[in-house]
This record gives sequence, structure tokens and C-alpha cells, in this order.
Amino acid sequence: MHTDYQNENKQIDENTPSFSAILSPHRSLSLRGFKITMALVGLVSFTVGLWFYLKGAWPVMGFFGLDVLILYLAFKANYRQGRVYETVELTNDALSITHHPVRGELKKWRFHPYWVQLKIRERRGKCCVVEASSHGKKLVFAHFLSDDEKRDFARHLNGALSRLKLN
Repeated sequence: MHTDYQNENKQIDENTPSFSAILSPHRSLSLRGFKITMALVGLVSFTVGLWFYLKGAWPVMGFFGLDVLILYLAFKANYRQGRVYETVELTNDALSITHHPVRGELKKWRFHPYWVQLKIRERRGKCCVVEASSHGKKLVFAHFLSDDEKRDFARHLNGALSRLKLN
């Protein structure tokens, strides 16, 4: 997860966010790590497949190649989903939450900052959720963050909302 909290304690004018965050999923394997992993898996699969080929079990080599291909496609799908992110901005006029999917249209939500309530809803045996609600509308967001990251994010955003409401 990557969170970037900006302008958390200051308000320059009405259009400048007093809180701004970019939420994105964490990917523990870098591009370099991915290339090294795929090279090692490919080398091991080729070596073992070649051994089977030389022993007369030639179809096994094709299955090793298929395993490498499936692993490659799974990593690529995972990295593609890792490009999803959400932006959260708090100004005097609105709490704006925008979901930026890999494909498709942006989804935007706006809440009046004086009426919005932000909660961390704990769920037994499941991950907690971050929920913004106001006037009967509810939005659960930041799905891809870990529980600790959700709590930290909600604490920062609640602090910014409280400061805004006091001014």
C-alpha cells in the first residue's frame, strides 16, 4: 500500500485540499524481482523438462512450459490490478473520493465535510472496512489496504475532518 498524505495541517484557500491522499495497493515484488523470479522458474522448468525429455517422457517438457506460462500470466494479472488507486481530498466544500480503475470509468463520490462520518467497521473473522456516510449514503472504500493501513488512514482523515469542523 502506498499512502501519501499531503497538506494535512494547513488550509491555504477554499479550493486547496486540507487533506489529500493517494491510496494504492502494495506490490512486494518489484519488476526486477519479477524478471529474476521468472528467469529462475524458467531455467528450473527447462532443466527438469529437458531431463524428462532425454529419459523419453517428452510430453512432460510441454507441461513444464505450460506451468511457466500460467505463472507469467498470473503475475501479469496481479500487476495490472496493482495499478488501481483511489484519491481522497478534503476541502472546505467537500470530501471527494475517486476510484481510478485499471479499465473503465472513474467513479467519484462527494460528501459535505460537516455532515460526513468516517468509521472503521470491524467485522468478526474478516477484514475491517473504511466507511464514509452522510444523509443515508454510505461508501465503503480503500478495500485493498490492510487492516492496520485502514486504521491509520482513517485516523489521519478523521483528524483532518475534525480540524475542518472546528474552524
